Amino acid sequence: MIPVLFFDPLCPRPYDEATLREAGLAGTEASTVRIAEALDAWVSQHNRTQTQGRYRAPATLADVKQVIVLRDPRALGAVARLYPGARMYLWVHDRIEPGSSRARWFAAAAPELRRLKPDIICVSEYQRATVAATVARIPGCERLAVRRIYNPVDDDIVPDGTPVDASKLVFFSSPNKGLRFTLDAFRALRRHMPDLRLCVGNPGYKDFAGGGIAGVEWLGSLPHAQVLAQARTALCTFSGNFVIPETFGLVFAESQAVGTPVLTPDCGAAREVLDDPRQLLPVSWAQRAYETPLRRLAPHWRKGAARLADTLGLFDTYIERIESWRGGERPQVGPDPRFRLSVVAAEWRALLTT
Repeated sequence: MIPVLFFDPLCPRPYDEATLREAGLAGTEASTVRIAEALDAWVSQHNRTQTQGRYRAPATLADVKQVIVLRDPRALGAVARLYPGARMYLWVHDRIEPGSSRARWFAAAAPELRRLKPDIICVSEYQRATVAATVARIPGCERLAVRRIYNPVDDDIVPDGTPVDASKLVFFSSPNKGLRFTLDAFRALRRHMPDLRLCVGNPGYKDFAGGGIAGVEWLGSLPHAQVLAQARTALCTFSGNFVIPETFGLVFAESQAVGTPVLTPDCGAAREVLDDPRQLLPVSWAQRAYETPLRRLAPHWRKGAARLADTLGLFDTYIERIESWRGGERPQVGPDPRFRLSVVAAEWRALLTT
């Protein structure tokens, strides 16, 4: 066991390696498990009450020399008091840019940021740029180190020759990440290609009422192996998300790793992670104007607006791309070496030994 501890002050419930194998787990938590296991490090969570192996209830641990706090800079002071003398890091996963609610977290934590001077670890260059701009506006924090280490994909996730069902699309993200727009786009796709179906998984942290849409199969929260199995057989991972742009998009990286392309708007870190313009679609002003007043409405209240938008061509780029992929132009994709767990773990080791 190396003297490193990851501390999660925000998770809705405790998790560990078994959770990743046996239940649904969001990208931040899944990445924490993979890196902690690879580094043989401890993990503590604010709501854990029992210690199970490396996964510990919050308590002073004299041997800890380095602590990585997840996501919330406001927790730095309290965590530092638990582990006095440890060097502090902050590993951020959320969208953080000047003026945002998450930027206000950084402003509130300014005294601890100035005192502890943590290295800030981001999960993409896209995110690193916005975080650097945020901390540069906080007096005394301008010289904080802001680094990038990608989220990991297990080395053994590779294509395996599973037959592809050209009528199947999958969505595996938190529903607040553009699922409503994705469902509207799918309705339009299905009017042109009635055999299409969309399989929707949900990590389980946010409820979503979306039943009764023809062609949509609600899979609920699935263990990681089942998510990969569903993705392997799909024509593509289909995500019309420009509402909350991905700061990394683990589902994108894992989808490509099993050989399944992604179709998603060109925003956030999508271009950086996918590195393939064939898998990206432009976000038009009309799409943003359409989504803004509707973004909080349940899917059944959006049905009429979605049909009208379809007649006006709002979803034509999605229809054209899916039709072309079904017609033989589906991109051939595979694992990206930048995101392999062995590579990412080595970057973490290098950081923690400097």
